[in-house]
Amino acid sequence: MIPNSLYSAIGVCDRNELKQFSKSTGINLETLDYYNDNNILPFEEDLNKILSFTGLNVNKLKLKMGVIDAEMKLMLSKIADSIDLETQKPSKSNSKTKKLSPDFTTELGSLYKADCITLMKQMKSGSVDLIFADPPFNLNKFYLSNINDSLSMQDYINWTEQWLEECIRILKPGGSFFLWNIPKWNTYFSEYLNNRMSFRHWIATDIKLSLPIANRLYPAHYSLLYYVKGSKPNAFHPDRMPMEVCQSCYTDLKDYGGYKDKMNSKGVNLTDVWYDIPPVRHTKFKRRKEANELSVKLLDRIIEMASDPGDVVFDPFGGSGTTYAVAEMKARRWIGVELGPLDDIINRFDILGEEYQILNKYRANYNYLFPTKVKAMREKLNLWTDDTFKVNKLENVESVNK
Repeated sequence: MIPNSLYSAIGVCDRNELKQFSKSTGINLETLDYYNDNNILPFEEDLNKILSFTGLNVNKLKLKMGVIDAEMKLMLSKIADSIDLETQKPSKSNSKTKKLSPDFTTELGSLYKADCITLMKQMKSGSVDLIFADPPFNLNKFYLSNINDSLSMQDYINWTEQWLEECIRILKPGGSFFLWNIPKWNTYFSEYLNNRMSFRHWIATDIKLSLPIANRLYPAHYSLLYYVKGSKPNAFHPDRMPMEVCQSCYTDLKDYGGYKDKMNSKGVNLTDVWYDIPPVRHTKFKRRKEANELSVKLLDRIIEMASDPGDVVFDPFGGSGTTYAVAEMKARRWIGVELGPLDDIINRFDILGEEYQILNKYRANYNYLFPTKVKAMREKLNLWTDDTFKVNKLENVESVNK
């Protein structure tokens, strides 16, 4: 029986007992399973039936289910001194765990074949400047590491909170933390992180697919949570984006409120919705053929925004090694770990020249209001550019001086 579930809270141990409970309360099995499997406090009518039958009060049921809302937190804080909570002592076997050695190194980084929690427990507190984490999403996918990607909801959340706690510990004060996952899971993890770090942004990254799906809205974005350990980040310098123009006629696609003369020549502010991160689908650019991988464009944007050259970047889920490759190219020190095979990650470092070309192609368009080609075409077509207003201002000054 799963702890912190409805069935555990009401003492139901098997399906026969559940059927009897269903019959006695008048709540059908499908509804009870829904409450239990999603760890949801029963709705009012069903809740009253359950409380009446079990003799529990609502706060006791909440506590048994682990449903800790604001009211419950306040209540627990008032009686904290009277609660006897044993602190689990580390076992001797944990203290004697063999020190891990890297399986691959570069001038800037070290890669380990290990469980991420095992490695992090051997890392010093406050030793990392930036953490990016792209864990398994618990979608029952196959991984070469043979991990179980179909855990119960509570087991997945418990496991995630274990490695999140270690990430927070090894992060420096002012260090930045990014968590990549589907929105469903990040709604749970943001609640956990809100009690330990400062929220910066929920970044939505467009998936760029519109496949048919039944009975719900199509899930069209990944969620990227951005937190900082402390009140403000040590490093924050996001790239600026080019202004959107028509790809064929080069005219404006937005009015920008009529304030074109005040547009920054280095580009438009980066927003928290990213439409320009392409999925890596073409075999020419994939570094591991049998699984998904993240774009170097995504990691370049994160590493540029939240770290400086020489900083330490850590990714607890190596995957195809995108984080480590980009960190190497951006002159950041890095620490990596992967439970599965390391070959795909290691092989990337033999083709960093190709990765540089991909990255430089992206970066050529950053931090300019109009990239070189676009600016030249707009000038040819007598469309305004950032230089237009500089010229106008200069002419006005000269006119006044005359």
